[in-house]
Amino acid sequence: MSGPTEQFLWWAGSLAVLRLFGPARTICNLKEIHIEASSVLEVLSKAESMFGDQFKDILGVSAIWLNGERADLDAGVSDTDEVAVLPPVSGG
Repeated sequence: MSGPTEQFLWWAGSLAVLRLFGPARTICNLKEIHIEASSVLEVLSKAESMFGDQFKDILGVSAIWLNGERADLDAGVSDTDEVAVLPPVSGG
């Protein structure tokens, strides 16, 4: 099976986990993916490249968390870190 995520499955360095929720999960058709990056911003930029404009649009309205706290996009990441994309939720 090949696809846009294949290039990120082989790595030489640290991988952060990108967890996806709500519409972000639906767009990417994944709950999580490991991405080699040195910062939160780099994780998100690589994910944008992989998943396209719809994902980019969701990022524009989503909260981004690092290890359970609101993320500074310049924060460094390692293989023990989890970046989460939390789109807004509505209900009725």
